[in-house]
Amino acid sequence: MSDIKVVLVHADAREDRTVTAGTKAWELFRDDPDVIAARVSSGADGEPALRDLAHELADGDVVESVLIDSRDGHDVLRHSTAHVMAQAVQDLFPSARLGIGPPIENGFYYDFDVETPFVPEDLVKIESRMRKIIKDNQRFSRRAVSDDDARAELADEPYKLELIGLKGAAGEAAEGADAEVGAGELTIYDNLGRSGDVAWKDLCRGPHLPTTKRIPAFKLMRSAAAYWRGDEKNKQLQRIYGTAWESKEALEAHLHRIEEAERRDHRRLGRDLDLFSFPDEIGSGLPVFHPKGGVIKRVMEDYVRQRHIEEGFDYVGTPHISKEQTFQLSGHLPYYADGMFPPMEMEGARYYLKAMNCPMHNLIFRSRGRSYRELPLRLFEFGHVYRNEKSGVIHGLTRVRGFAQDDSHSYVTPEQAPGEIKHLLDFVLGLLRDFGLDDFYLELSTRDDSKPDKFVGSDDDWAEATAVLERVCTESGLELVPDPGGAAFYGPKVSVQARDAIGRTWQMSTIQYDFNQPRGFELTYQAADGSRQQPVMIHSAKFGSIERFVGVLVEHYAGAFPPWLAPVQVAGIPIAERHGDYLADVARRMKLQGLRVEVDHSDDRMQKKIRNAQLQKVPFMVIAGDQDVEAGAVSFRYRDGRQDNGVPVDEAIARVLQAVTAREQV
Repeated sequence: MSDIKVVLVHADAREDRTVTAGTKAWELFRDDPDVIAARVSSGADGEPALRDLAHELADGDVVESVLIDSRDGHDVLRHSTAHVMAQAVQDLFPSARLGIGPPIENGFYYDFDVETPFVPEDLVKIESRMRKIIKDNQRFSRRAVSDDDARAELADEPYKLELIGLKGAAGEAAEGADAEVGAGELTIYDNLGRSGDVAWKDLCRGPHLPTTKRIPAFKLMRSAAAYWRGDEKNKQLQRIYGTAWESKEALEAHLHRIEEAERRDHRRLGRDLDLFSFPDEIGSGLPVFHPKGGVIKRVMEDYVRQRHIEEGFDYVGTPHISKEQTFQLSGHLPYYADGMFPPMEMEGARYYLKAMNCPMHNLIFRSRGRSYRELPLRLFEFGHVYRNEKSGVIHGLTRVRGFAQDDSHSYVTPEQAPGEIKHLLDFVLGLLRDFGLDDFYLELSTRDDSKPDKFVGSDDDWAEATAVLERVCTESGLELVPDPGGAAFYGPKVSVQARDAIGRTWQMSTIQYDFNQPRGFELTYQAADGSRQQPVMIHSAKFGSIERFVGVLVEHYAGAFPPWLAPVQVAGIPIAERHGDYLADVARRMKLQGLRVEVDHSDDRMQKKIRNAQLQKVPFMVIAGDQDVEAGAVSFRYRDGRQDNGVPVDEAIARVLQAVTAREQV
């Protein structure tokens, strides 16, 4: 047989290899059990594609290893585990019809049409059957089929037949459907038993693990109802969620993170700490802040407002509704109408609840003539906006229908744009650090050139804006991750992705370069040469929304806010009823210093009062008995249980003030 030349990329090394024609990818990685797939480029200019290790190599291929603990490796592992689960379901429930089964973040799911919904006991049986399939070491075998052959083989699978008919549009047809079919050839994967017989098969693009035994650790998590193709007009199927990892240790760590996330769930803590609620009478996605939650929200807003003023922003205010024309001028209606609430008819005009603040800030800019000497002109407000989110995506404070944005817009000359973006990025990162978030990376969202109808503006405008953002991000020294197609319709953006105390990533601040809205509103300024020029508009939201940021902080701190943010900073605990007046006077002195203090005058015993303050996650307690009253002192107790006895009242007040003013993370 003739030889071919390939390039091997593995373990950060690149090597030219001469191999025999017909060589499979697995033969290049036979000595590394952590390689479970390959990324193959056909020639130097070919687009890389994930392939099974059974893929036959061609002359000029560039072959890169895919490790099981990599992002792509996780996807291959989880998609393969989803297929094992589907096989187990059909073994146990032969009448079950197959939907789709893609990998998702931290796991996978598969949809089934079954006569009765799954119950927890069913998941136990399915897991047991999956372990047998894994132990059987079945081989995933890929083969190409024609549309007609696929229809014949899968005649009993109506949902697969529908996907075959949607070939080429699968990505838009259903979430996860591109794991089944795409624009290219159809393929079926056979699960082959030890004797080579077909144990099970499914329509799938792949790639998959070499065999089922390469699945090291998995667990089924839960079942839920899900509409076929995500459309509520379609039949409701049963979806089983699971997770799979490269080792038992990685699985256990993931399950621990889930437990920790549940403990930190802001919806539960919001109820337990009496911070906020979501009354059905008001409507889904419309939160109500209670007094303690209102303290957190007010302190945040006061601090952020002052920081904006210090950074050169002017505070403005705009209404909650506007005539339709405002959103026509901004260009939002053609692209964003589905995300806005339906219009209201009044006095012969159509009014919309605003879903964004930028159009109204443009009108403030346009209210009078502007000179280059005024630029950068920075406008800021806590603008309340309303978005018609689908009920299925609403989640506590982190996905709501009504919220306040800490929204700002900078109007600059093109030459000022890079400096202003750097100024905003430094401001954003400093502000997040002030609130205890200090682990970041950046994500650069650009337009999708294959979908030009979703974006406005010239190629040159997009290229210039993207280059400016990319340069500033690179100079920041932070990791920069590309997000192709994620830009707003009017321009590219960079978002700050922050990791919380348990390593989860939250999209926080965004900075967007906009060359389109100034054109739509005909915004101009008089340049130094007397000509009228169009400014560049830079959008920035530091938290995205106050509500969402409160939810993130509740989970980041597990409800134990640092003293400067805590709704109650000091709890007064009288040992007996006769000590209540003394602590009330201590509380009065603290309040004169601007501290938030509550004295527990209940009939509970002292230990119960301390326990209640601990459950409410109050940072400090001052406890007083007879000796403290006589000495003009208190026992000073920290949230972690440390306690200093006989602390003079003035010193106790100073300790709290120091922690609050220094924004200590006590």
